[in-house]
Amino acid sequence: MDQEIKDKSIHDLTSGSITKSIFYLAGPVVTTMFLETAFSLANIFWVGKLGAVSLAAVISSTILVWIIYSLMGTISVGVTALVSRSIGAKDLEQASSVARQAYLFAILVALILSVLGIFFSHSAFVLMGTEPEVTRLGSRYLRIIFSGAVFLFLIDVFGATFRASGNTKTPMLVTLGSVGLNILLDPFLIFGWGPFPRMETSGAALASIISQCLGCGLLGFLIVRGRLGFKFSLLPKLKLHFATIWRILRIGIPASIAWITFSIVYLFLNKIVAHFGTEDIAALGVGNRMESISYLTCFGFSVAASTLVGQNLGAGKPERSSRAVWQTAWIVALITGVVSIMFFIFPQHITSFFISDPKVVQLGTGYLRILALSQVFMGLEIVFEGAFAGAGNTVPPMVISLSGSLARIPLAYFLALHTSIGVAGVWWAISLTSVIKGIISTYWFSRGGWKNRNI
Repeated sequence: MDQEIKDKSIHDLTSGSITKSIFYLAGPVVTTMFLETAFSLANIFWVGKLGAVSLAAVISSTILVWIIYSLMGTISVGVTALVSRSIGAKDLEQASSVARQAYLFAILVALILSVLGIFFSHSAFVLMGTEPEVTRLGSRYLRIIFSGAVFLFLIDVFGATFRASGNTKTPMLVTLGSVGLNILLDPFLIFGWGPFPRMETSGAALASIISQCLGCGLLGFLIVRGRLGFKFSLLPKLKLHFATIWRILRIGIPASIAWITFSIVYLFLNKIVAHFGTEDIAALGVGNRMESISYLTCFGFSVAASTLVGQNLGAGKPERSSRAVWQTAWIVALITGVVSIMFFIFPQHITSFFISDPKVVQLGTGYLRILALSQVFMGLEIVFEGAFAGAGNTVPPMVISLSGSLARIPLAYFLALHTSIGVAGVWWAISLTSVIKGIISTYWFSRGGWKNRNI
């Protein structure tokens, strides 16, 4: 049923300046991503003080945590597409129904994942081939993270629902509080400052869960208080509407498959890097953390593209959707170009900020210079992935991501272990495949088939 949107919590993106709408949406999301990156970098900074073994344990764990975020995307991507399109069509009752079902389903999936993750954490490290001490510390870290999976899922679903309604500021403010608490707790729990016990890597994991719990509770409180713009019940009565769940999953599963594959591929890449030593794993982690600055910035603009596409397709304005995405792509290309220059000119300064180990600094310097070649293409892939997701057409980015990610394993194996360039072969495999994926994503989006997608 169509309803006139009067609540100022919902931002109508189907008219007015496209450029203004892009920055209105992307600004808070990019800020949120930088806050989360700040937390990640702070985590690495403090854990790095414990040494290369502890850093390698957390880095290896993070690759597995990506799998959690990939599964979360199964729900949040579908929520973004369906809620934004419902709002574009002025159907707030449908938007509310989708949000409620996503909330209930997220709780169920998170509880199942917690049990599986706690049980199989050690096996995952054995699969990666890490050293015994890395395996011991990493397994302990990962079990704590999995125990709080429900908070990770709910904060993601709540945030996606706010962003689909055009409200990206509220999730940003909540993330600010959550990340601030995490950064504050890290040294106290890692090193045992004050009355707290010294927990080392486990303390970093516990700080993360506590802060995510706070953020989840705060977003839930704001929804109950009507800050979302439309209401849905948070009572945990498990009454699932499977037709709605399937609509969410039909959109989210392809994206999730791509992200899970990406995460699993990094398990194998981590195993290849582990062949060279713990310092090489630490260098991989530092490089990934720095690339996350570029990646998460692009993701913020990807959210803007996704929401703009969803609302405008819902309002029957496909050409406006297309213009919004191309404008977003040009903005991201400029930003990632600047990042590439930074990676190429100052790689040693960047790496040495996180760890003083001379071998890790040397390896990380080489990694960042190679990554500099692919940043613009990575940004294009991410923007167009968001645009496809907003249209509910997540198969094209899945195909591109699966092909490119899987190609990294044999390419990295050959270059690293069967040529003279050594571990740098892994860095080249990551960068070259990013270039190819960015080019293909741009071409596929330009064909325009996504404009006619019915969800």
